[in-house]
Amino acid sequence: MINKELLKKDIFGEIWKLGTRGDFELLRDTRPSSWRLGWLARALLRREARALAALTGVDGVPQLAKTDRTTLRRSYLQGLPLHQGRPDRVEYFNDAARLLRRLHRSGVAHNDLAKEPNLLVLNDGSPAFIDFQLAMYAPARGCLFRIAAREDIRHLLKHKRTYVPDSLTARERSILDSPSLLSRGFMSVVKPVYLFVTRRLMGWSDREGAAER
Repeated sequence: MINKELLKKDIFGEIWKLGTRGDFELLRDTRPSSWRLGWLARALLRREARALAALTGVDGVPQLAKTDRTTLRRSYLQGLPLHQGRPDRVEYFNDAARLLRRLHRSGVAHNDLAKEPNLLVLNDGSPAFIDFQLAMYAPARGCLFRIAAREDIRHLLKHKRTYVPDSLTARERSILDSPSLLSRGFMSVVKPVYLFVTRRLMGWSDREGAAER
């Protein structure tokens, strides 16, 4: 018998944990989404499916099992979100940087690593990334991709600064101190609107979704 546990329900649909005896999958179902935002929920699901398909066989990211127009099933990763795992070893962030380079070589920019729940500390202490709904898949890795990839690196370094600040190199500090023009525009123009919509209207926070492993 397959057990089902509802992890999250919001305007974009439902997220279920499926499985038994330690063998679990995660199901993202957009069918219960708000009728006004169903189109967006399905678009985000397609982005996630494309990114995960490009990362098949890569350790440290969910593995895509099955997807269709309205649902996506992928592997469930056992671990804790970053703000609960609180890694205090520089090796965790070195391994996370290597994993991020692997994503970028595959043409995938995550685009949402600023959120701590999207980084996991797995049961063996290694890093993992989840929630690829905003990910960009660009096999040609053009100019916009390179900007997004650099922002991925900068967001990872922000987390490194939080948990192991003494391990930052001079080059890493320079990257942290020089956000892209696109990032500066987002922070000054888009982010205030984003925070108003997500926190005031939708009741979300940056650590929303910590159960989505």
